[in-house]
Amino acid sequence: MSEEQTERILVVDDHPDNIEIINARLSSRGFVIETASNGQEALDLVHANPPQLILLDVMMPLMDGYEVSRRIKND
Repeated sequence: MSEEQTERILVVDDHPDNIEIINARLSSRGFVIETASNGQEALDLVHANPPQLILLDVMMPLMDGYEVSRRIKND
């Protein structure tokens, strides 16, 4: 995968260990990883620069993954 074609993945999880594991696995395969620890952070990142893929935890405090998905879909 060339640098111009590097795919960006947004990983959203409220558990830092999960983010660290996923980040290590995917970045070692050439993906550019952005991370968010809550739903609002994820929405801000998606609006600023939409990724090609979002890995989204559904059980998070304040705004769960289902609500994040709904808001992204409605925007």
